[in-house]
Amino acid sequence: MQRAREMAKHLLHPRSSFFLVVLLAALISYQVQVSTAQNAPSQVRVGVILDLTSPVGHRRRTGIRMAVEDYYAAHPSSATRVQLHFRDSAGDVLRAASAAVDLIKNAQVQAIIGPPTSAEAEFVSRIGDRAHVPVLSYSATSPELSAAQTPFFVRTTANDSFQTAPVAAVLGAFNWRAAAVLYEDSPYGAGILPALADALQGVSTKIMDRASVPSDADDARIDAVLYRLMAMPTRVFVVHMLYPLAARVFRRAKKAGMMSEEYVWVATDGVGGFMDRLSSEDVDAMQGVVSLQPYVELTDDVKNFSARLRARSRLENPRDTDVVDSTLMRLWSYDTAWAIASAVEAAGVPSPAFQTPQQGTALTDLDRLGVSATGATLLKAVLATTFHGIAGKFKLVDGQLQLQAYEVMNIIGKGARTVGFWTPEFGISQDLNPGSSNALKLKQILWPGEPRSTPKGWTVSPNGRMLRVAVPVKRGFKQFVDVSENLTTGETKITGYCIDVFDEVMKNLPYPVSYQYVPQNVSSNSYAKLVDMVRDQEVDIVVGDVTIRASRMADADFTMPFTESGWSMVVAVQGTSSMWFFVSPMSRGLWLASFFFFCFTGFVVWVIEHRINPEFRGTPWQQFGLIFYFSFSTLVFSQKERLESNLSRFLVIIWVFVVLILTSSYTASLASMLTVQQLLPTVTTDVRELQKRHHDIGYQEGSFIKDSLVSMGFDERRLRPYKTEDEIADALSRGPANGGIAAVFDEIPYLKVFLSNYCEGYKMVGPIYKTDGLGFVFPRDSPLTGDVSRGIVTLAEGEKMTKIEKAWFGDTATCQSASSLSHSSSSSLIFREFGGLFLLTGVASSLMLLVYLANFAYRERHELLAAEATADSGSVPLWRLRAWLQHYDTRTFGPPPSRTSASPRNARRDGQERARGAAGRVRSACVSARR
Repeated sequence: MQRAREMAKHLLHPRSSFFLVVLLAALISYQVQVSTAQNAPSQVRVGVILDLTSPVGHRRRTGIRMAVEDYYAAHPSSATRVQLHFRDSAGDVLRAASAAVDLIKNAQVQAIIGPPTSAEAEFVSRIGDRAHVPVLSYSATSPELSAAQTPFFVRTTANDSFQTAPVAAVLGAFNWRAAAVLYEDSPYGAGILPALADALQGVSTKIMDRASVPSDADDARIDAVLYRLMAMPTRVFVVHMLYPLAARVFRRAKKAGMMSEEYVWVATDGVGGFMDRLSSEDVDAMQGVVSLQPYVELTDDVKNFSARLRARSRLENPRDTDVVDSTLMRLWSYDTAWAIASAVEAAGVPSPAFQTPQQGTALTDLDRLGVSATGATLLKAVLATTFHGIAGKFKLVDGQLQLQAYEVMNIIGKGARTVGFWTPEFGISQDLNPGSSNALKLKQILWPGEPRSTPKGWTVSPNGRMLRVAVPVKRGFKQFVDVSENLTTGETKITGYCIDVFDEVMKNLPYPVSYQYVPQNVSSNSYAKLVDMVRDQEVDIVVGDVTIRASRMADADFTMPFTESGWSMVVAVQGTSSMWFFVSPMSRGLWLASFFFFCFTGFVVWVIEHRINPEFRGTPWQQFGLIFYFSFSTLVFSQKERLESNLSRFLVIIWVFVVLILTSSYTASLASMLTVQQLLPTVTTDVRELQKRHHDIGYQEGSFIKDSLVSMGFDERRLRPYKTEDEIADALSRGPANGGIAAVFDEIPYLKVFLSNYCEGYKMVGPIYKTDGLGFVFPRDSPLTGDVSRGIVTLAEGEKMTKIEKAWFGDTATCQSASSLSHSSSSSLIFREFGGLFLLTGVASSLMLLVYLANFAYRERHELLAAEATADSGSVPLWRLRAWLQHYDTRTFGPPPSRTSASPRNARRDGQERARGAAGRVRSACVSARR
């Protein structure tokens, strides 16, 4: 008891009370710390690889920190916290890979942001893929990097292949059909080429050349590339480089005179996206360049972030002065950091956990890397993250950021101005949402040199010399090309149909072209040598009667044909006369059909009229003759027999109509044949028969026809070349029997010229074999080809082409029309053309015959039975038929209604028939009585 009192005194002592309070406070603080530790957000480590040797890297580090801070300021109750671990790559690929290994192995990061370049990102993405650590890059744009090859690589920027469509759209908007590509010799530069080639092909633009420039190339190397491109006819250049190399290339191009009129430069976002980093000297060298950049709306959030970033960068990095950074890159880096923080929160990623690899011997640090247990979950969350960032909508498709639009800029003055936009929905347009079709184009662009009109995109002669135009020297058919020389003055004169057409087309081009004709004596050989001269750059163009052939198009380009296409043959013909010429208007089948229906119609009329009309009675020979006489007399409508039955009258009406059409057609065809004398070939016109008979065949010297005839099966030893029309006419007129030729094969334009000079005695016959006609020859991918082809079509639609043809070939239509008329007149009338008429009269005759026989059998049924009873015995069908015919042959009672009196001969005949009729009725009555 006493001890208790002492202890109470001791505790109540002031000094002892102080220690008690301290002890209670310590206990309460410990409990709070334990509770706070239990509810603290889990730390998620994220690595960041930057080039910290540059001021831009410092600013990017500040911006990424701000993004994480801003996220958690907007989401204070987050259960996770991103802890950033920065590493320096110094812009080196190996150091970037080493930094990634260090972050994964030692810091055990669960995701990596960066590195800056595509070359660095390629190495780091392989490492992240092996360790299952997602790698998010906001600046690696090379298409060679893809989620298909490295599933844990996420591109939070635009793929370079996306901008090939707007580049192609810009070139297509101005109808530029050829371009050269300058690209940086790096993974960034080379990766775009396949997609760019496909996009340009979609707008019918061909890549004439691809020139690579190393990023460390000196001025001499750049000048060599530029001078090579300057020697090409194209003046459209697509530049895909990062801004440091692009700025150097444009400075050298300006010095070489390639930033002047007629030149067109279109740059990708490697230039347009880094306008903030270009110096005034660089911008001055790029005057007139059209460039692209992903479109980002400058909202208040963007302006606010940019101001805060500049202020904080000055505090954290006071040594970095006048830092010039890409607006797009700093916005994308900000959104990338925000996205990883959002994904970490959504996935609920716990503390890092790496599974140690089960290997016997680890030779390198790569072998010691573990595999992240949370990598797949975090990757899935990152790919599903969607939000509206300061750079626009953040949405990943196939592991890549999707852009809504590209901005088309024209570098002019001290900066760049927007001249349009490109969107997948509308393509090129002046506004993002064009309200009319007029807005589906770009605004006015100031091109290099500030020309008054849009550059055509190519030059006829890069070095300014006159174009060399080769023309063949011909010995025959000089209407096409004629090269003559004045012996007095020595002046060479070149004329002809082909020359006039070419001169007219070139005169109407929207730009001047200087050229001179160079005669080429190759007519004794194949014209393919002329095409080879263009291929070998000995001449620039070939103008003449050169046929467009598929084999020749492999070495050169041809314009649209300016003559008729196809080739055929011409043979000698002679007039024909025959004593049987009058049967020619109708074919054999029509003659036989007409004869049959003449006989059939006469027979049906005789059957109907025989019992009631005395005109159709008499001896068998008289009646047989009457059948033919009556039907054939209708040809001249001279029949005298009067018809008694309405059935026969109806039938004759139809038959007279048929006869009228037959006689009219025969008369017209015969008159046509007599008007134009028919000409027939002196030899067979069948190609196979010509081959079998081994006749000599002619062709024009230097033509491809010889090879075609050999391929068809003609004996090459029987093929004879000719140079002039006179030689061909002489050989055809002599014929194969007199040392000449059976036929000559050539292209239709030449054959028409030949027939215009030798219209009588020759004719174009046989099948027409297809070719593409005559065309002008240009080098492969020459920009002139399309313009000249359009000029040929325009010329052909007007009257000028007709005047040129008449001036050189005369009026070839007269001879051709006469030949066509002779051919058409020789065609006989055939049965099929009159099948409807014969069907009509055949049906009518058969129907009238059936009606009459049915009526006769019903009306005379009792008499027919009586006639059968009195007939002689024999075969039942035969004696019954004979009885019916005997009864049919009897005349009906009553005088002919058309006669008022009868001759004695007719009276006797009528009396005999009455007697036979009475006897028949008596026999019929007796048979009935017996029955």
